[in-house]
Amino acid sequence: MSTFQAPKGTYDLIPPESAKYLAVREAIAAPLRNSGYGYIETPGFENVELFARGVGESTDIVTKEMYAFETKGGDRLALRPEGTASVLRAALEANLHKLGNLPVKLWYSGSYYRYERPQKGRYRHFSQVGAEAIGAEDPALDAELIILADQAYRSLGLRNFRILLNSLGDKECRPVYRAALQDFLRGLDLDEETLRRADINPLRVLDDKRPDVQKQLTDAPLLRDYLCDACKAYHEEVRELISAAGVAFEDDPKLVRGLDYYTRTTFEFVHDGLGSQSAVGGGGRYDGLSEMIGGPALPSVGWALGVDRTVLALEAEGVELELPASTSVFAVPLGEEARRVLFAKVTELRKLGIAADFSYGSKGLKGAMKSANRSGARYTIVAGERDLAEGVVQLKDMESGEQSAVAVNEIVAELESKLG
Repeated sequence: MSTFQAPKGTYDLIPPESAKYLAVREAIAAPLRNSGYGYIETPGFENVELFARGVGESTDIVTKEMYAFETKGGDRLALRPEGTASVLRAALEANLHKLGNLPVKLWYSGSYYRYERPQKGRYRHFSQVGAEAIGAEDPALDAELIILADQAYRSLGLRNFRILLNSLGDKECRPVYRAALQDFLRGLDLDEETLRRADINPLRVLDDKRPDVQKQLTDAPLLRDYLCDACKAYHEEVRELISAAGVAFEDDPKLVRGLDYYTRTTFEFVHDGLGSQSAVGGGGRYDGLSEMIGGPALPSVGWALGVDRTVLALEAEGVELELPASTSVFAVPLGEEARRVLFAKVTELRKLGIAADFSYGSKGLKGAMKSANRSGARYTIVAGERDLAEGVVQLKDMESGEQSAVAVNEIVAELESKLG
């Protein structure tokens, strides 16, 4: 037993469970790669100010949950709590928006960090796959991303998730709503910190999960009643495009999400089988974020889907993923000559793309066959001195138990044929 353990609120991904997470990441990424999104990877830490400006100084993420530290050189850095600000920073730094092909479409996969109270579905280290379309204001882009996320979830076999949709307005109509909401909130029985938050960003109060706060928000003014004509028309087109694609959604006039940079379209994917941590992913449009972090005006939209919570949602529905076998062929050599010959055959099989493993160490036949069973291999190759003297190896079908002699120089072709 090791002296050390994983830090509180984190987890290790260990085989065979880790294969599930890889499959989820791949399923989410597949429709993005098919739709013109290129892969981007950013550092695990950034300048603190990037998140303070972009995510919002009034958000819990920045005020309570961010892992911030000072380097020996005096730089103030933070482990990334989300992906959008980092991806936009990288796109601006590389001048991707100046290459003449807007929107810049990017997808990413990685780990993110927030100091939260650990519980099932909420970790201090978590994994997401995200997508961003940077530099175009078009309802079709918003609809595209929602449709691609729906496609990804359905390809995994998920069915019991819901898409919540709302519009947060823009710089023209949101200030009017903001003032009306602030007037409403000042008349409630709220604690000092919540009232302070209402002064900075009143929409964040709508996202407060405490029952005593939610109870008082029943009659809060709704943003949809304050949308300007342009925002109404934009939102209606997003709704029409999603509906035309056969993707079901629910209008949720109180949906605001937890980050300050959202404008107009905002959406969330929820799964009712996960209890309090029901959101498996979400996103929206963030037309002013580029300017917030020092860039030009670049209207953009994106989402992030939680890998951890998607796995929990699959388990809640009892969905078993069809995972490729980690090992298809297992080689068991008996003697030094057999080790040399079978190791060469395993190498050949791997070059052909066949998952093959080898009995390492000095195990006897019984121990080696136990390893073959544990590997999950469909076929096992066994060879000893007598077999090699006759120019054959023994090929065993681990499902049927049938065993036959196959010529040494034909075994690779035979297995390629059987597994092809």
